[in-house]
Amino acid sequence: MSESPLLSVSKLKVHFPVRGGVFMRQIGAVRAVDDVSFHIGPGETLGLVGESGCGKSTLGKAVVRLLTPTEGSIRFGGREISELSQGTIRPLRREFQMIFQDPMESLDPRMSVRSILEEPYVIHGLGNRAERHQWSDELLDRVGLPKSAAERYPFEFSGGQRQRIGIARALALKPKLIICDEPVSALDVSIQSQILNLLVELQRDFGLSYLFIAHDLSVVKHISDRVAVMYLGKIVETAPAETIYRDPRHAYTKALISAIPATDPKHKREKILLEGDVPSPIDPPAGSAFGHRMSHPRYDETVGMDLSLREIAPGHEVAADPCCVSEEDWKILQKRGTEVSA
Repeated sequence: MSESPLLSVSKLKVHFPVRGGVFMRQIGAVRAVDDVSFHIGPGETLGLVGESGCGKSTLGKAVVRLLTPTEGSIRFGGREISELSQGTIRPLRREFQMIFQDPMESLDPRMSVRSILEEPYVIHGLGNRAERHQWSDELLDRVGLPKSAAERYPFEFSGGQRQRIGIARALALKPKLIICDEPVSALDVSIQSQILNLLVELQRDFGLSYLFIAHDLSVVKHISDRVAVMYLGKIVETAPAETIYRDPRHAYTKALISAIPATDPKHKREKILLEGDVPSPIDPPAGSAFGHRMSHPRYDETVGMDLSLREIAPGHEVAADPCCVSEEDWKILQKRGTEVSA
């Protein structure tokens, strides 16, 4: 990147303890996020995709410190925030916000829309009552809702309107980064496009950066500059959006893309059916997680192997996993690994 990243995540891990026995001692851990690294530049959108349960939402919550990382580094604006206390990080929350998947669950039903939108100003001690009223009216107008909506309650709105309220709340403190945690997955298709267009407009007008989390690759394609594919707590491929759809290299990415419905009825895309079950994050395979799922003949080779991302082409990284890439790509990745070691 030519300029410093706004967000830089390095070797991040989020493990949840599993307890059992009479004394409820820790007997294991759910490795929800396991050694993940990525960056997001100013005004950039990184799409994060993968199956349900792969750790996408956990990663997003860890980035904004709603969850405490087990290990790793999170640098925002050049400042390390992974180990800051909640009291120390509170002023920084003005600069990064989150839009949740289900707006009805994230909006307090006992509060009016005006109270919901003004709450961030109250918490951070911004403005007087008249100014907060003006700001909340401006937020509603910016997300396409009438000023009269301010005096109503969340249950009086449709799903799409509630998500607009959630977006307005995220915008209140003029953040630099917004984590979008599947913000359209609970909405009708026609409403999805409206919300996506709104997010694109807001990014253009305010210079926002997004971490856009979703399981629908067709949605991610239209909003993302780059895409990272996540499987069982790890990122297995990352590339510019157009590249990853045109030329996926990892077997899991290819399977996800093959499942996207074709818009042209004459165009037939070969479907790749995934066999086996997703391994448990409590007891993940010692080697390639996806190779284990496919019972790949080269799985045993990957036990103890470094399966981290390597550059296969400029700006395009893929896990160095012989179970999941072509023979030609595996030779390139081996060469890249030798060059890095040297």
